[in-house]
Amino acid sequence: MPALPHHPAHDDLRRRWAATVAAAAGHAPDPSSPDPDRYADDLLGRWAEPQRRYHTTDHLAAVLDRVDTLAEYAHDVDLVRLAAWFHDAVYLPERSTNEERSARLAERALPELGIDRARTEEVSRLVLLTRTHAARDDDANGKVLCDADLAILASPPDVYETYAAAVREEYGFVPDDAFRAGRADVLRHLLGLPGLFRTPYGQREWEAPARRNVAAELERLRAS
Repeated sequence: MPALPHHPAHDDLRRRWAATVAAAAGHAPDPSSPDPDRYADDLLGRWAEPQRRYHTTDHLAAVLDRVDTLAEYAHDVDLVRLAAWFHDAVYLPERSTNEERSARLAERALPELGIDRARTEEVSRLVLLTRTHAARDDDANGKVLCDADLAILASPPDVYETYAAAVREEYGFVPDDAFRAGRADVLRHLLGLPGLFRTPYGQREWEAPARRNVAAELERLRAS
């Protein structure tokens, strides 16, 4: 595996990964099992791929932080954390199978780390849920992951504009007119939802600023 590009969060992310794997497995690491750091470095290498502009290591760290913020609402927060690690581990902007391939990656890796079938299947399900972010009312884990992933929408306006620009860069292969039309469709869909966030914290803290940001981006697209 090529050497990882340096990122200031890498050491902390490796530590968090090892703690999450141990907690999800429910036992101390088996000395005969593969080193969790090897899996962390594989994932971190994926998050550092050159085609990424928004779906980067910074996004992974931000989603993990938001999962921590929402931890009290999850049924099993360690499985949500694992799903956050894997949810965009495979990311090619021109492909429509990223979530499926990311879920398959989790299904291969987690049993090797001592995580049982039922928990592995839950992580895979959560990863697949990020295709739509349509968590059911009774899906505590899903609501936490989806809210954590969408929380970027509630950023301060300047941070949101940087996020929107990074998304445009990831889709640099799409002509401007086609991108504006597709992005506007996504934004109108978001604004048409009864609620962008499903946890009490997300509804209270993120819903209003997210709607303002999304509406402002849609207006900018119309003006351009």
